[in-house]
Amino acid sequence: MNAPVHAAASAPILEFADVSKHFGGLKALGGINLRVMPGEICSVIGPNGAGKTTLFNLASCLLKPTTGRVIFDGEDITDLPSHKLARRGLARTFQNLAVFKHETVIDNILTGMHSKLNTGIFGAAVFWGAARNAEIRARETAEEIVEFLEIESIRDLPVGTLSYGLQKRVELGRALAMQPKLLLLDEMVSGMNQEETEDIARFILDIREERNVTIMMIEHEMGIVMDISDHVCVLNFGRKIADGTPATVSKDPAVIGAYLGQDVEATA
Repeated sequence: MNAPVHAAASAPILEFADVSKHFGGLKALGGINLRVMPGEICSVIGPNGAGKTTLFNLASCLLKPTTGRVIFDGEDITDLPSHKLARRGLARTFQNLAVFKHETVIDNILTGMHSKLNTGIFGAAVFWGAARNAEIRARETAEEIVEFLEIESIRDLPVGTLSYGLQKRVELGRALAMQPKLLLLDEMVSGMNQEETEDIARFILDIREERNVTIMMIEHEMGIVMDISDHVCVLNFGRKIADGTPATVSKDPAVIGAYLGQDVEATA
């Protein structure tokens, strides 16, 4: 296991330190430095192909950086296997739905509790003592999440029968079941209508306020980014071109140029 990186109380919960990622001759990310502070909502934005999902895959340990370090909650996780992240408090949703469509809503959410169940093989096999108590606690947590996300009426329905927006809500519930310190949301509102988008924005704010979870999200919907983010990082062609508050970033000439498809230096 990697040794913890000792830091001050104001240390970031997630840090990319001079991170680059190359795929052969393609430089997907180059020299990214980014700090996500505890309790904030940080949005990563940029045109298609800017490197946003690659950044999330590095944070999730699904990829290893070519150079640089990724630090989560004071620990260098650069070389950590991805399956060990859940116990450390990092959870993620994906751009493409990753739900068990033939299972019910409640069963999908319960799968998120797997990393929190520490009972031994024998106890689990006979379902007594610690194993039984852990199962009871897991179901209580799952039911609380169902209530929190306002999906009580569909708790027993197969997820595959639900609308796209509700399926995304179930995926969010499963991530919450992992009881994360940091939640990575990959294009959570993509494909949703206005009402569904507003619901998700409200849930994201409530997750931060009521559950003390730091949020990092990739998002193309600029309305939600500017409304709820504390911090916005803008990528373009694998480089960070802006980093700051929504108000500051929205006025940055480099950001305007990237979204309008203009070469700002050439037109200045």
